[in-house]
Amino acid sequence: MELFGTAGVRGRVEERVTPELALAIGRAVAAEARERGPSPVDGSDDTAADSSEPPEVVLARDGRVSGPAIAAATESGLASGGAKVLRAGTLPTPALAHASRGRYGVMLTASHNPPSDNGIKLFRDGVEFDRELELAVEARVEAEEPPAAWDAWTGADRIDTLGRYLEDVREYAAGFEGNGGVSGADDGGVEVDLDGLRIAVDCGNGMSAPATPTVLRELGATVVTLNGNVDGHFPGRGSKPTPETLRDLRAFVADANEGIDAPGREGEGFAFGIGHDGDADRIVVVDADGEVVHEDTVLAILAERYVRASDVADPVVVTTPNASGRIDERVRAAGGRVERVRLGALHEGIAAVREEAGSAGTDTGVVFAAEPWKHVHTAFGGWIDGVCSAAVTARLVAAEGLESLREPVTERPYRKVSVDCPDDRKAETMDRLSDRLPEAFPEATVDTDHGVRLEFPDASWTLVRPSGTEPYVRVYAESDDVDELVAAVESVVESAIVGIET
Repeated sequence: MELFGTAGVRGRVEERVTPELALAIGRAVAAEARERGPSPVDGSDDTAADSSEPPEVVLARDGRVSGPAIAAATESGLASGGAKVLRAGTLPTPALAHASRGRYGVMLTASHNPPSDNGIKLFRDGVEFDRELELAVEARVEAEEPPAAWDAWTGADRIDTLGRYLEDVREYAAGFEGNGGVSGADDGGVEVDLDGLRIAVDCGNGMSAPATPTVLRELGATVVTLNGNVDGHFPGRGSKPTPETLRDLRAFVADANEGIDAPGREGEGFAFGIGHDGDADRIVVVDADGEVVHEDTVLAILAERYVRASDVADPVVVTTPNASGRIDERVRAAGGRVERVRLGALHEGIAAVREEAGSAGTDTGVVFAAEPWKHVHTAFGGWIDGVCSAAVTARLVAAEGLESLREPVTERPYRKVSVDCPDDRKAETMDRLSDRLPEAFPEATVDTDHGVRLEFPDASWTLVRPSGTEPYVRVYAESDDVDELVAAVESVVESAIVGIET
């Protein structure tokens, strides 16, 4: 049985994420929590749970129409498995992660998927379940985990966690200096109030609606929202924020700024725009002209600021194989280094760097972790957090302006293409490409940890990896001559696929 993808369990509620599955996963999580206990996932050993005290599990959902039914089934599974359920109602995913610190959390969301879908994402002590925990839950579901003894079943309590989360985000962002650091009480950091900075936020009828506008206003911004009501049908736009689905936000910002030299303050235009997905873990930034700022540029800006502000000797930024070389450039310029981990596993990459540093006794710290659109502010928490990203980005824009922040970042042309490849040919194709691509591009530095990634002396790069969900091999490339590079790589990939026996 394979339940978990790169972001929990997702699918149509009539076929995949059914109430029956939700009940089974809830019971499996409860059993696993009772066995392992709520100890932090920071590398310390698990400790057995006190059998007299049931483990606490915070349960929340997004605004999808199927949410109440899936939540009821999940709660039944958790309670009959012997866990204490804390009902948190509707929340952004990062708020649920924040509430799961010191205990477990179950978030019912399909993030940016269509309204017909739902999903289940699991947390322990503020961090997504790693692969070991996911496999343990899968095994219990497959074995049809039985209920706990009748006298171990529990009731449920309601908790209000959103206010505390928003307060913590505001305080974190308020201490974020103009030079990218997080100021302490006595470090001489200069506060940068948003001072009426005008920001347009497209909530997409999702769970950012009660979160991002509130935080930005409390920081001093003037916020205008689009699609600012929570509605599980997502009537305003598709839940996934893309240049196409954000066309209303882009036009709104561009029209408001027409003819204004320096928009964003004193009631004129907008400094920038923000778009979120359905559960507010993703963020898209739109500039004053209504154009989407490339996701890797936003990542590079934040990564550089965190590295420059770090006081560790070896600051590390964790990202994914498909992330741009512009990130490496800005991180190296700031005195840090980049480590890459498979898509959907930032939390595992953070843990691996920390474990290695602990074993080696080095002064190494993960100062930031991100994949395109999704950021982990490690000084704030171990989860992906689009609300925190919105607040921190607003602080930087207020201090320096978006164009000034983008100016040091080299934005080369970027392309992604898909090459047809049946699933049963993927493994042999990648084996062939691990030899053929380095042979075809001998001047490149090669990394085969997550597909085949080639980095060239001029900072161009390409990545070839198999799709985990579709019959394709993906080719990513960034170069001043990106079309030429893609054509050359695509030719090698196609030749590797041809002739493989099925």
